[in-house]
Amino acid sequence: MSRVTPLSGFPEWSPAERVVEASLISTLREVFALHGFAEIETRAVEPVARLAGDSDAAKEIYALTRLAAQEGADARLGLHFDLTVPFARYVEEFQSKLAFPFRRYQIQKVWRGERPQEGRYREFYQADIDVVGRDVLPAHIEAEVAVVMARALAALPIPKATMHINNRRLVEGFYRSVGIEDVAGALRSVDKFDKIGADGVRKELGEKGVSETAQDAVLELAKIHSRDTSFVNAIEDLWETTFTTGDEAAEKVFAEGIAELAALVSAVNAAVPGTAVADLRIARGLDYYTGAVYETVLEGHEDLGSICSGGRYDSLVAGGGFPGVGMSIGVSRLVSRVLGAGLASATRAVPSAVLVAVTSEDDRRASDEIADALRARGIPAEVAPSAAKFGKQIQHAERRGIPFVWFPETGEVKDIRSGVQVPADVRNWEPPAEDRWPRTVRA
Repeated sequence: MSRVTPLSGFPEWSPAERVVEASLISTLREVFALHGFAEIETRAVEPVARLAGDSDAAKEIYALTRLAAQEGADARLGLHFDLTVPFARYVEEFQSKLAFPFRRYQIQKVWRGERPQEGRYREFYQADIDVVGRDVLPAHIEAEVAVVMARALAALPIPKATMHINNRRLVEGFYRSVGIEDVAGALRSVDKFDKIGADGVRKELGEKGVSETAQDAVLELAKIHSRDTSFVNAIEDLWETTFTTGDEAAEKVFAEGIAELAALVSAVNAAVPGTAVADLRIARGLDYYTGAVYETVLEGHEDLGSICSGGRYDSLVAGGGFPGVGMSIGVSRLVSRVLGAGLASATRAVPSAVLVAVTSEDDRRASDEIADALRARGIPAEVAPSAAKFGKQIQHAERRGIPFVWFPETGEVKDIRSGVQVPADVRNWEPPAEDRWPRTVRA
């Protein structure tokens, strides 16, 4: 037999670890549904041309050569590397059947061809929420989506999440006012701030033809950061002291962006206090963002990078007409950190709350009936694999992590953690609520 060769970038969880992952996903589903988001699922496969678009994303796509051959010589198909592109196709394809604004959430695996490292996988779960309108989408939806995500993160067994928020209209208006024509290119450079630092950003801007005066202005804007609306005064002061082109259209967009960002930060902090931070360094390098942009980090775990990001876009579908706002959580990244840092753990690895002992193999039927009676009442149970001595059956329950052992012959149930053994009736006995099913508990 050949040796098993591990594959990097494809997480595999033990039963106890899977309990934690499933708990996180279940919590996200519950919070999203409580806020009126409906769940959808899209196919895992899309045409490569749709996935890549005009970007260089083709290098991240895992191609499916056999399926492509079955579908036809011209078909180039690949596994989706995020949930946004499939969602755009879904809206385009089923628009006549959707009620707008369409509120959806989606939790699925995606596949991305990147170098595996801590918290980054080739196969991972992603959780997205989006609200998409038909032609128009009110600005308050930007705050609503951020609030839902903030509440979802607060419900997880993770440290406090801080949501850094900026507004692309504000930034675009400011950049144009200082003479920057390639706004998208400048944003892509600023988006690398954490990786290359201020000097690196300045160097890239210079290579793109941005003047030194404009470089100074861009970097000064990127320094502005506040947990309330005091950032407005700082931005307006910078505006007054910065040489501008006198572009009235840019000034109008800039002013509207400031107002939108102030309203957004206030709304999020009113709903989930201390969550939102106005951070003028957040750029989100993707060109399709047009309003609010979000990046979220965990306090004390900033090395993990952004664990939830997104923003406002004017058109989900090529050709326009479907503005929206969405955010995405890297679920597997969170699970990896939760487990690796010991932030939470499962109360037990198996679902069974009760092990029904077997007095003898001739009496196994009686044990099976007790287990079935417990299951009928929603109590997970299993029957001992053999009619060994009761001490060995109790040891089996301990190894499995099962808290209770039922003895059919005496009609008693034992909590093997405390040693307490009491008479029990299968028709009405209940385990403590916290023991009925495995749970995830914070460290």
